[in-house]
Amino acid sequence: MISRKRVVFTTFGSLGDLHPFLAMAVEWQRRGHVAVIATSESYREKVESEGLVFASVRPELPEKDNGPEIVARIMDMKRGPEFLIRQVMVPAIRESYEDLLLACEGADAIIGHPLTFAVPLVAHVNKIPWGYVVIAPTVILSAYDPPHLAPAPWVSKLKRFGPRIYRLLFALVRLRLQAWFNEVGRFSSELGAFPVQSRPMGKDQFSPWLNLALFSSVLAAPQPDWPKNTVLTGFTFYDRSGPEPGLSAELDKFLESGPAPIAFTLGSAAVLDAGSFYTESVRAAVKLGTRAVLLIGRQAENRPNMHLPETVHVSEYAPYSQLFAKCAAVVHQGGVGTTAQVLRAGKPMLVMPYAFDQPDNGARVRRLGVGRIISRERYNGERAAVELSALLDDPAYSRRAETIGRLVRMENGAVFACDSIAARLF
Repeated sequence: MISRKRVVFTTFGSLGDLHPFLAMAVEWQRRGHVAVIATSESYREKVESEGLVFASVRPELPEKDNGPEIVARIMDMKRGPEFLIRQVMVPAIRESYEDLLLACEGADAIIGHPLTFAVPLVAHVNKIPWGYVVIAPTVILSAYDPPHLAPAPWVSKLKRFGPRIYRLLFALVRLRLQAWFNEVGRFSSELGAFPVQSRPMGKDQFSPWLNLALFSSVLAAPQPDWPKNTVLTGFTFYDRSGPEPGLSAELDKFLESGPAPIAFTLGSAAVLDAGSFYTESVRAAVKLGTRAVLLIGRQAENRPNMHLPETVHVSEYAPYSQLFAKCAAVVHQGGVGTTAQVLRAGKPMLVMPYAFDQPDNGARVRRLGVGRIISRERYNGERAAVELSALLDDPAYSRRAETIGRLVRMENGAVFACDSIAARLF
Protein backbone atom coordinates (compact mmCIF):
# COMPACT_ATOMS: atom_id res chain seq x y z
CA MET A 1 0.00 0.00 0.00
CA ILE A 2 1.36 3.43 -1.01
CA SER A 3 1.64 5.80 1.93
CA ARG A 4 -0.09 9.17 1.85
CA LYS A 5 2.27 12.05 1.21
CA ARG A 6 1.74 15.57 2.49
CA VAL A 7 2.86 18.22 0.00
CA VAL A 8 2.74 21.96 0.65
CA PHE A 9 2.06 24.11 -2.42
CA THR A 10 2.97 27.71 -1.65
CA THR A 11 2.45 30.74 -3.85
CA PHE A 12 1.90 34.49 -3.80
CA GLY A 13 0.18 36.93 -6.12
CA SER A 14 -2.93 37.15 -8.25
CA LEU A 15 -5.30 34.39 -9.30
CA GLY A 16 -2.90 33.77 -12.16
CA ASP A 17 -0.35 32.74 -9.52
CA LEU A 18 -2.82 30.82 -7.36
CA HIS A 19 -4.73 28.82 -9.97
CA PRO A 20 -1.83 26.68 -11.27
CA PHE A 21 -1.10 25.64 -7.68
CA LEU A 22 -4.75 24.89 -7.02
CA ALA A 23 -4.81 22.68 -10.11
CA MET A 24 -1.85 20.67 -8.80
CA ALA A 25 -3.19 20.52 -5.25
CA VAL A 26 -6.62 19.30 -6.38
CA GLU A 27 -4.96 16.59 -8.47
CA TRP A 28 -2.63 15.62 -5.60
CA GLN A 29 -5.61 15.31 -3.27
CA ARG A 30 -7.56 13.30 -5.88
CA ARG A 31 -4.78 10.69 -5.67
CA GLY A 32 -5.45 10.19 -1.98
CA HIS A 33 -2.64 12.39 -0.63
CA VAL A 34 -2.73 15.52 1.51
CA ALA A 35 -2.39 18.85 -0.28
CA VAL A 36 -1.77 22.10 1.58
CA ILE A 37 -2.11 25.48 -0.10
CA ALA A 38 0.03 28.03 1.75
CA THR A 39 -0.66 31.54 0.56
CA SER A 40 -2.27 34.88 1.41
CA GLU A 41 -5.11 34.82 3.93
CA SER A 42 -7.52 36.42 1.45
CA TYR A 43 -7.59 33.15 -0.52
CA ARG A 44 -8.65 30.98 2.44
CA GLU A 45 -12.30 30.62 1.42
CA LYS A 46 -11.43 29.80 -2.18
CA VAL A 47 -8.91 27.13 -1.14
CA GLU A 48 -11.06 25.54 1.55
CA SER A 49 -14.03 25.34 -0.86
CA GLU A 50 -11.99 22.67 -2.66
CA GLY A 51 -11.57 20.67 0.54
CA LEU A 52 -7.87 21.47 0.64
CA VAL A 53 -5.87 22.32 3.75
CA PHE A 54 -5.17 26.05 3.92
CA ALA A 55 -2.24 27.77 5.63
CA SER A 56 -1.87 31.54 5.83
CA VAL A 57 1.51 32.91 4.78
CA ARG A 58 2.57 36.54 4.84
CA PRO A 59 2.89 39.02 3.20
CA GLU A 60 -0.79 39.65 2.62
CA LEU A 61 -2.11 40.92 -0.67
CA PRO A 62 -2.68 44.71 -0.89
CA GLU A 63 -5.69 45.85 1.11
CA LYS A 64 -8.77 47.04 -0.71
CA ASP A 65 -8.28 50.71 0.18
CA ASN A 66 -4.74 51.04 -1.15
CA GLY A 67 -4.72 47.99 -3.39
CA PRO A 68 -5.12 49.82 -6.72
CA GLU A 69 -2.28 52.22 -5.91
CA ILE A 70 0.07 49.38 -4.96
CA VAL A 71 -0.95 47.29 -7.96
CA ALA A 72 -0.26 50.27 -10.24
CA ARG A 73 3.28 50.42 -8.83
CA ILE A 74 3.73 46.67 -9.17
CA MET A 75 2.45 46.74 -12.75
CA ASP A 76 4.84 49.46 -13.86
CA MET A 77 6.68 47.93 -16.81
CA LYS A 78 10.14 49.15 -15.82
CA ARG A 79 10.07 49.54 -12.04
CA GLY A 80 7.32 47.12 -11.02
CA PRO A 81 9.47 44.02 -10.41
CA GLU A 82 11.93 45.94 -8.23
CA PHE A 83 9.11 47.44 -6.16
CA LEU A 84 7.44 44.05 -5.68
CA ILE A 85 10.62 42.31 -4.60
CA ARG A 86 12.38 45.04 -2.60
CA GLN A 87 9.33 46.68 -1.00
CA VAL A 88 6.85 43.83 -0.63
CA MET A 89 8.45 40.37 -0.64
CA VAL A 90 11.99 40.65 0.73
CA PRO A 91 11.10 42.81 3.80
CA ALA A 92 8.63 40.07 4.80
CA ILE A 93 11.13 37.19 4.52
CA ARG A 94 11.17 36.49 8.27
CA GLU A 95 7.37 36.51 8.57
CA SER A 96 7.06 34.35 5.45
CA TYR A 97 9.56 31.88 6.89
CA GLU A 98 7.73 31.66 10.24
CA ASP A 99 4.37 31.05 8.57
CA LEU A 100 5.69 28.57 6.06
CA LEU A 101 7.64 26.67 8.73
CA LEU A 102 4.38 26.17 10.61
CA ALA A 103 2.53 25.18 7.44
CA CYS A 104 5.17 22.56 6.65
CA GLU A 105 4.91 20.59 9.88
CA GLY A 106 4.77 16.94 8.87
CA ALA A 107 5.22 17.76 5.18
CA ASP A 108 7.08 15.45 2.82
CA ALA A 109 7.88 18.17 0.25
CA ILE A 110 7.33 21.84 -0.60
CA ILE A 111 6.52 23.16 -4.06
CA GLY A 112 7.08 26.92 -4.34
CA HIS A 113 6.38 29.91 -6.55
CA PRO A 114 9.32 32.10 -7.72
CA LEU A 115 8.34 34.80 -5.20
CA THR A 116 8.23 32.48 -2.17
CA PHE A 117 11.84 33.03 -1.16
CA ALA A 118 11.46 31.23 2.18
CA VAL A 119 10.87 27.83 0.54
CA PRO A 120 14.52 26.62 0.35
CA LEU A 121 15.15 27.86 3.89
CA VAL A 122 12.23 25.93 5.35
CA ALA A 123 13.19 22.87 3.31
CA HIS A 124 16.77 23.10 4.62
CA VAL A 125 15.69 23.39 8.25
CA ASN A 126 13.05 20.64 7.96
CA LYS A 127 15.32 18.43 5.84
CA ILE A 128 12.68 17.85 3.16
CA PRO A 129 12.90 18.29 -0.62
CA TRP A 130 11.60 21.39 -2.36
CA GLY A 131 10.44 22.04 -5.87
CA TYR A 132 10.39 25.25 -7.90
CA VAL A 133 7.57 26.26 -10.22
CA VAL A 134 8.27 28.10 -13.46
CA ILE A 135 4.93 29.64 -14.41
CA ALA A 136 6.10 31.41 -17.57
CA PRO A 137 9.10 30.94 -19.91
CA THR A 138 10.61 34.34 -19.15
CA VAL A 139 11.53 33.19 -15.62
CA ILE A 140 14.25 30.89 -16.95
CA LEU A 141 16.23 33.51 -18.92
CA SER A 142 17.40 31.04 -21.54
CA ALA A 143 20.21 32.21 -23.80
CA TYR A 144 18.87 29.91 -26.54
CA ASP A 145 15.31 31.22 -26.29
CA PRO A 146 15.79 34.75 -24.91
CA PRO A 147 12.70 36.42 -23.47
CA HIS A 148 11.27 39.79 -24.35
CA LEU A 149 12.14 41.67 -21.17
CA ALA A 150 9.73 44.42 -20.18
CA PRO A 151 12.36 46.89 -18.86
CA ALA A 152 14.70 46.28 -21.85
CA PRO A 153 12.82 45.36 -25.04
CA TRP A 154 15.99 45.89 -27.08
CA VAL A 155 17.40 42.65 -25.62
CA SER A 156 15.30 40.55 -28.01
CA LYS A 157 17.02 42.23 -30.98
CA LEU A 158 20.40 40.69 -30.16
CA LYS A 159 19.52 37.22 -31.44
CA ARG A 160 21.80 37.53 -34.44
CA PHE A 161 24.78 37.42 -32.06
CA GLY A 162 23.79 33.98 -30.76
CA PRO A 163 23.56 32.49 -27.23
CA ARG A 164 26.98 33.74 -26.10
CA ILE A 165 25.90 37.38 -25.88
CA TYR A 166 22.80 36.39 -23.92
CA ARG A 167 24.76 34.28 -21.45
CA LEU A 168 26.94 37.28 -20.72
CA LEU A 169 24.00 39.66 -20.57
CA PHE A 170 21.91 37.49 -18.28
CA ALA A 171 24.88 36.90 -15.98
CA LEU A 172 25.24 40.68 -15.65
CA VAL A 173 21.50 41.03 -15.01
CA ARG A 174 21.59 38.43 -12.24
CA LEU A 175 24.66 40.06 -10.70
CA ARG A 176 22.96 43.46 -10.70
CA LEU A 177 19.79 42.08 -9.13
CA GLN A 178 21.53 40.40 -6.21
CA ALA A 179 21.40 43.65 -4.23
CA TRP A 180 17.61 43.25 -4.16
CA PHE A 181 18.04 40.11 -2.04
CA ASN A 182 20.66 41.13 0.52
CA GLU A 183 18.18 40.72 3.38
CA VAL A 184 17.39 37.18 2.24
CA GLY A 185 21.09 36.35 2.36
CA ARG A 186 21.45 37.80 5.86
CA PHE A 187 18.48 35.84 7.15
CA SER A 188 19.80 32.69 5.48
CA SER A 189 23.08 33.13 7.38
CA GLU A 190 21.22 33.57 10.66
CA LEU A 191 19.52 30.23 10.10
CA GLY A 192 22.79 28.53 9.27
CA ALA A 193 21.42 27.85 5.81
CA PHE A 194 23.83 30.10 3.90
CA PRO A 195 24.19 29.95 0.91
CA VAL A 196 21.02 27.88 0.40
CA GLN A 197 19.05 30.93 -0.67
CA SER A 198 21.44 33.83 -0.63
CA ARG A 199 21.17 34.39 -4.39
CA PRO A 200 17.51 33.93 -5.43
CA MET A 201 18.28 35.23 -8.92
CA GLY A 202 21.48 33.25 -9.35
CA LYS A 203 22.37 29.60 -9.18
CA ASP A 204 20.26 29.20 -6.04
CA GLN A 205 17.08 30.20 -7.86
CA PHE A 206 16.16 26.74 -9.09
CA SER A 207 15.70 23.49 -7.22
CA PRO A 208 18.20 20.62 -7.39
CA TRP A 209 15.24 18.24 -6.81
CA LEU A 210 12.49 19.29 -9.24
CA ASN A 211 11.62 22.30 -11.40
CA LEU A 212 8.12 22.27 -12.87
CA ALA A 213 7.68 24.33 -16.03
CA LEU A 214 3.90 24.74 -15.97
CA PHE A 215 3.41 25.85 -19.55
CA SER A 216 2.91 24.25 -22.94
CA SER A 217 5.64 23.34 -25.38
CA VAL A 218 3.82 25.46 -27.95
CA LEU A 219 4.77 28.51 -25.86
CA ALA A 220 8.37 27.46 -25.20
CA ALA A 221 10.30 24.25 -25.85
CA PRO A 222 13.05 22.87 -23.57
CA GLN A 223 16.47 24.43 -24.17
CA PRO A 224 20.05 23.22 -23.50
CA ASP A 225 20.50 25.74 -20.68
CA TRP A 226 17.32 24.97 -18.78
CA PRO A 227 18.00 24.07 -15.12
CA LYS A 228 18.62 20.42 -14.32
CA ASN A 229 15.64 18.38 -13.19
CA THR A 230 13.22 20.57 -15.15
CA VAL A 231 10.00 18.95 -16.34
CA LEU A 232 7.83 20.64 -18.96
CA THR A 233 4.30 19.69 -17.88
CA GLY A 234 1.94 21.71 -20.05
CA PHE A 235 -0.48 24.28 -18.64
CA THR A 236 -2.27 23.52 -15.37
CA PHE A 237 -5.84 24.80 -15.63
CA TYR A 238 -8.17 25.92 -12.88
CA ASP A 239 -10.73 28.73 -13.02
CA ARG A 240 -13.61 27.88 -10.75
CA SER A 241 -14.92 30.87 -8.83
CA GLY A 242 -17.21 29.25 -6.29
CA PRO A 243 -19.97 26.69 -5.81
CA GLU A 244 -21.55 27.74 -9.14
CA PRO A 245 -18.73 27.02 -11.59
CA GLY A 246 -20.57 27.89 -14.80
CA LEU A 247 -21.38 31.09 -16.65
CA SER A 248 -24.03 33.31 -15.14
CA ALA A 249 -27.52 32.99 -16.60
CA GLU A 250 -27.33 36.56 -17.91
CA LEU A 251 -24.00 36.02 -19.65
CA ASP A 252 -25.06 32.67 -21.07
CA LYS A 253 -28.22 34.25 -22.49
CA PHE A 254 -26.17 37.05 -24.06
CA LEU A 255 -23.75 34.60 -25.68
CA GLU A 256 -26.59 32.59 -27.17
CA SER A 257 -28.49 35.64 -28.47
CA GLY A 258 -26.16 36.61 -31.31
CA PRO A 259 -22.79 36.25 -33.06
CA ALA A 260 -19.67 35.36 -31.09
CA PRO A 261 -18.43 38.46 -29.20
CA ILE A 262 -14.96 39.74 -28.44
CA ALA A 263 -13.97 39.28 -24.79
CA PHE A 264 -12.07 42.07 -23.05
CA THR A 265 -10.34 41.20 -19.76
CA LEU A 266 -7.38 42.30 -17.64
CA GLY A 267 -7.08 39.21 -15.47
CA SER A 268 -7.21 39.57 -11.69
CA ALA A 269 -4.32 41.99 -11.05
CA ALA A 270 -4.05 44.43 -13.95
CA VAL A 271 -7.82 44.94 -13.62
CA LEU A 272 -7.04 46.99 -10.50
CA ASP A 273 -5.18 49.44 -12.75
CA ALA A 274 -7.49 49.37 -15.75
CA GLY A 275 -7.51 53.07 -16.55
CA SER A 276 -9.61 53.73 -19.66
CA PHE A 277 -9.23 50.18 -21.02
CA TYR A 278 -12.91 49.22 -20.80
CA THR A 279 -14.26 52.50 -22.13
CA GLU A 280 -11.91 52.35 -25.11
CA SER A 281 -12.79 48.68 -25.61
CA VAL A 282 -16.47 49.56 -25.94
CA ARG A 283 -15.55 52.18 -28.54
CA ALA A 284 -13.49 49.60 -30.45
CA ALA A 285 -16.36 47.10 -30.47
CA VAL A 286 -18.86 49.74 -31.61
CA LYS A 287 -16.50 50.88 -34.37
CA LEU A 288 -16.14 47.28 -35.56
CA GLY A 289 -19.85 46.56 -35.25
CA THR A 290 -19.14 43.51 -33.09
CA ARG A 291 -20.57 42.31 -29.78
CA ALA A 292 -18.43 42.46 -26.66
CA VAL A 293 -18.10 40.97 -23.20
CA LEU A 294 -16.30 43.10 -20.62
CA LEU A 295 -14.93 41.37 -17.53
CA ILE A 296 -14.36 44.35 -15.25
CA GLY A 297 -13.64 42.76 -11.87
CA ARG A 298 -15.16 44.13 -8.67
CA GLN A 299 -14.05 47.71 -9.22
CA ALA A 300 -17.12 49.82 -9.90
CA GLU A 301 -14.97 52.48 -11.56
CA ASN A 302 -14.11 49.99 -14.32
CA ARG A 303 -17.67 50.08 -15.63
CA PRO A 304 -17.61 52.45 -18.63
CA ASN A 305 -19.26 55.76 -17.77
CA MET A 306 -21.26 55.87 -20.99
CA HIS A 307 -24.40 54.47 -22.52
CA LEU A 308 -23.78 50.81 -23.31
CA PRO A 309 -25.52 49.34 -26.34
CA GLU A 310 -27.29 46.00 -26.11
CA THR A 311 -24.35 44.48 -27.96
CA VAL A 312 -22.12 44.94 -24.88
CA HIS A 313 -22.39 42.75 -21.78
CA VAL A 314 -20.60 43.59 -18.54
CA SER A 315 -19.67 40.97 -15.91
CA GLU A 316 -17.37 41.02 -12.91
CA TYR A 317 -15.96 37.58 -13.69
CA ALA A 318 -16.56 34.52 -15.83
CA PRO A 319 -14.69 31.20 -16.05
CA TYR A 320 -12.35 31.66 -18.99
CA SER A 321 -12.53 27.98 -19.89
CA GLN A 322 -16.24 28.37 -20.66
CA LEU A 323 -16.34 31.92 -21.99
CA PHE A 324 -13.43 32.06 -24.43
CA ALA A 325 -14.58 29.06 -26.47
CA LYS A 326 -17.72 31.05 -27.32
CA CYS A 327 -15.87 34.20 -28.39
CA ALA A 328 -14.48 35.35 -31.72
CA ALA A 329 -11.31 36.79 -30.14
CA VAL A 330 -9.95 37.86 -26.77
CA VAL A 331 -8.21 41.09 -25.73
CA HIS A 332 -6.17 40.74 -22.53
CA GLN A 333 -3.11 41.80 -20.56
CA GLY A 334 -0.90 38.86 -21.47
CA GLY A 335 -0.67 37.07 -18.13
CA VAL A 336 0.36 33.47 -18.67
CA GLY A 337 -2.87 32.09 -17.16
CA THR A 338 -5.09 34.15 -19.44
CA THR A 339 -2.83 33.43 -22.41
CA ALA A 340 -3.06 29.71 -21.70
CA GLN A 341 -6.86 29.82 -21.59
CA VAL A 342 -7.06 31.66 -24.92
CA LEU A 343 -4.64 29.21 -26.50
CA ARG A 344 -6.69 26.27 -25.22
CA ALA A 345 -9.89 27.84 -26.56
CA GLY A 346 -8.25 28.09 -29.99
CA LYS A 347 -9.04 31.79 -30.44
CA PRO A 348 -6.93 34.67 -31.80
CA MET A 349 -5.91 37.31 -29.29
CA LEU A 350 -4.82 40.92 -28.94
CA VAL A 351 -2.37 41.39 -26.07
CA MET A 352 -1.91 44.68 -24.20
CA PRO A 353 0.93 43.84 -21.81
CA TYR A 354 1.66 45.57 -18.52
CA ALA A 355 4.81 44.07 -16.95
CA PHE A 356 6.66 40.93 -15.76
CA ASP A 357 6.07 37.98 -18.12
CA GLN A 358 3.31 39.68 -20.09
CA PRO A 359 5.41 41.34 -22.84
CA ASP A 360 7.23 38.06 -23.43
CA ASN A 361 4.01 36.04 -23.53
CA GLY A 362 2.65 38.52 -26.05
CA ALA A 363 5.77 38.22 -28.19
CA ARG A 364 5.47 34.43 -28.14
CA VAL A 365 1.83 34.32 -29.23
CA ARG A 366 2.67 36.78 -32.00
CA ARG A 367 5.45 34.45 -33.19
CA LEU A 368 2.97 31.58 -33.06
CA GLY A 369 0.76 33.48 -35.50
CA VAL A 370 -2.23 33.53 -33.15
CA GLY A 371 -2.11 37.08 -31.86
CA ARG A 372 -1.06 40.68 -32.13
CA ILE A 373 0.32 43.18 -29.60
CA ILE A 374 -0.71 46.72 -28.73
CA SER A 375 0.97 48.80 -26.02
CA ARG A 376 -0.93 50.36 -23.13
CA GLU A 377 0.14 53.79 -24.32
CA ARG A 378 -1.39 53.22 -27.76
CA TYR A 379 -4.55 51.47 -26.62
CA ASN A 380 -7.64 53.41 -27.62
CA GLY A 381 -10.83 52.58 -29.45
CA GLU A 382 -9.57 53.45 -32.90
CA ARG A 383 -6.23 51.64 -32.68
CA ALA A 384 -7.71 48.61 -30.93
CA ALA A 385 -10.31 48.39 -33.70
CA VAL A 386 -7.57 48.39 -36.34
CA GLU A 387 -5.68 45.58 -34.60
CA LEU A 388 -8.83 43.54 -34.01
CA SER A 389 -9.89 44.00 -37.61
CA ALA A 390 -6.54 42.58 -38.69
CA LEU A 391 -7.10 39.56 -36.43
CA LEU A 392 -10.67 38.90 -37.50
CA ASP A 393 -10.32 39.63 -41.21
CA ASP A 394 -7.31 37.37 -41.77
CA PRO A 395 -8.45 33.72 -41.47
CA ALA A 396 -4.85 32.61 -40.96
CA TYR A 397 -5.01 33.77 -37.34
CA SER A 398 -8.10 31.67 -36.62
CA ARG A 399 -6.76 28.62 -38.42
CA ARG A 400 -3.48 28.76 -36.56
CA ALA A 401 -5.26 29.36 -33.24
CA GLU A 402 -7.48 26.31 -33.81
CA THR A 403 -4.41 24.17 -34.52
CA ILE A 404 -2.63 25.39 -31.38
CA GLY A 405 -5.82 24.89 -29.38
CA ARG A 406 -6.01 21.22 -30.31
CA LEU A 407 -2.41 20.71 -29.17
CA VAL A 408 -2.94 22.47 -25.83
CA ARG A 409 -6.16 20.55 -25.15
CA MET A 410 -4.24 17.30 -25.49
CA GLU A 411 -2.02 18.23 -22.53
CA ASN A 412 -2.80 17.67 -18.87
CA GLY A 413 -0.32 19.72 -16.92
CA ALA A 414 -1.68 19.05 -13.43
CA VAL A 415 -1.50 15.29 -13.92
CA PHE A 416 2.00 15.46 -15.40
CA ALA A 417 3.19 17.73 -12.58
CA CYS A 418 1.84 15.40 -9.89
CA ASP A 419 3.33 12.40 -11.69
CA SER A 420 6.70 14.15 -11.50
CA ILE A 421 6.32 14.92 -7.80
CA ALA A 422 5.22 11.36 -7.05
CA ALA A 423 8.13 9.87 -9.01
CA ARG A 424 10.52 11.63 -6.67
CA LEU A 425 8.66 10.91 -3.43
CA PHE A 426 8.03 7.17 -3.86
